[in-house]
Amino acid sequence: MSTTRHLTVTIAADPPNRLDKALARDVSAAEDLSRSRLMRLIADGSVRRDGQVLDSPKARVSEGDVLELTVTTGDETDLVAEDIPLSVVFEDADLIVVDKPVGMVVHPAPGSPSGTLVNALMAHCGDSLSGIGGERRPGIVHRIDKDTSGLLVVAKTDKAHHGLAAQFEAHTVTRHYRAVVHGVPDAGDPRLRGLRGVGFEPGNILRIATLLGRHPADRQKQAVQVSKGRRAVTRARVVEAFGDPEGVALIDCWLETGRTHQIRVHMAHAGHGLIGDQTYGGRRRMSAKAFSPAAMAAVDAFPRQALHAASLGFIHPVTGVRHDFDAPLPPDMEQLILSLR
Repeated sequence: MSTTRHLTVTIAADPPNRLDKALARDVSAAEDLSRSRLMRLIADGSVRRDGQVLDSPKARVSEGDVLELTVTTGDETDLVAEDIPLSVVFEDADLIVVDKPVGMVVHPAPGSPSGTLVNALMAHCGDSLSGIGGERRPGIVHRIDKDTSGLLVVAKTDKAHHGLAAQFEAHTVTRHYRAVVHGVPDAGDPRLRGLRGVGFEPGNILRIATLLGRHPADRQKQAVQVSKGRRAVTRARVVEAFGDPEGVALIDCWLETGRTHQIRVHMAHAGHGLIGDQTYGGRRRMSAKAFSPAAMAAVDAFPRQALHAASLGFIHPVTGVRHDFDAPLPPDMEQLILSLR
């Protein structure tokens, strides 16, 4: 059973220029809300000003602003270590890089209290995970969706956590994803001309630059926004095309920014939704002349968004050494591609 309480916070004089910092300063210590907990409230859309949701930690606030916080607390079980196998790509005293399998949630949350990456890391790393993420998210610097596979870096020390977080904030971490999408993105496609935020760079590289924010009708979804939201830039190139131009493509996507569901929303916006994406993907008709019945059946039956975090690169926050990691496609995406070929 969960309980919900509503807090009112009035911003005092000379506030910091960011919402998260202002809340950290002005929320009463008696409320027992850590900085990380306040960040989660912002991300979850639980902070409002004059009825308007403030879902960016960088939102500007002013002296005298009255902010309303909705804090929900559930009867969560204590976080415990679980002996779940991990695919460790790299590990040292400061951080660990893992290849997360499909179906694993990154950290405990309502509905997923156990069996998460954090539970597995607690068993693997013991007490060495950074505490900055809070008791439910120790060491977690970034996330990928439950049904997205691939590379994640987790901090084992607070110094590593600060250093990695700064690189993600500055957008200097390199991240490439492989996705299988409906249609074949092409600069010659007249459908894409004039589509908001969509263009092509030399080399037939698709560039999508929009504002992203919470969907106005569904708080669990993200959507392209016209005037409000956070800047998001995705680039993609075709690695392999299957069928006619209206067929299917394996693409390489890389992020200039890292927003929730960014690739999934942006590719759907461009009319190239991910195969298997039940939230954003949509459906495009496949040509029976270009694909075998087995290939079309494989696409129809693919059970999750066909998205894999294939590469990750960053400067080690302690040693200063550049590290780049790659993870092969998981078996289900490999099989999907084989069927399309």
